Amino acid sequence: MKNNSVKIVVATGIGAALFVIIGWLINIPTPIPNTSIQLQYGVLALFSALFGPLAGFLIGFIGHALKDSFLYGAPWWTWVLGSGLMGLFLAFGVKRETLTQGIFGNKEIIRFNIVQFLANVVVWGIIAPIGDVLVYSEPANKVFTQGIVAGLVNALTIAVAGTLLLKLYAATRTKSGSLDKE
Repeated sequence: MKNNSVKIVVATGIGAALFVIIGWLINIPTPIPNTSIQLQYGVLALFSALFGPLAGFLIGFIGHALKDSFLYGAPWWTWVLGSGLMGLFLAFGVKRETLTQGIFGNKEIIRFNIVQFLANVVVWGIIAPIGDVLVYSEPANKVFTQGIVAGLVNALTIAVAGTLLLKLYAATRTKSGSLDKE
């Protein structure tokens, strides 16, 4: 158990740092204000799949809080929570045992993308906008528009970058029973 805790702490630190760096360096704006294409969610998908829901939540939450602090001077807590929840939910899109055995085929890709799409709809289309209305008294039409656009672009980003990273990771693993004894 202790070894697992250390792995989660290390993965959280590395994952949050990557979340900040990628989010800082690659931030492609959309026509909707304060909404952009964020490639760090592909990395969040990989780390969540490998290290589980707790690490995924912490990476998304801490990474987003730090990124907002560095870029904007203060975190936008409702969206920080959204990134944490995305990390949590992304962990359930992949069976870790299967992935670490080098298996990430069509069935696993479909499952992963259904889960990540639903998570994006719930987090960015419902939870974050409602939080913005309740916590920050933002206009509902504005934040729901931002949330829907963010959810769609994040779903697309994760479908491409997340799937690719997971597929590449699985390809590096030795498949069970693939080695012959000579």
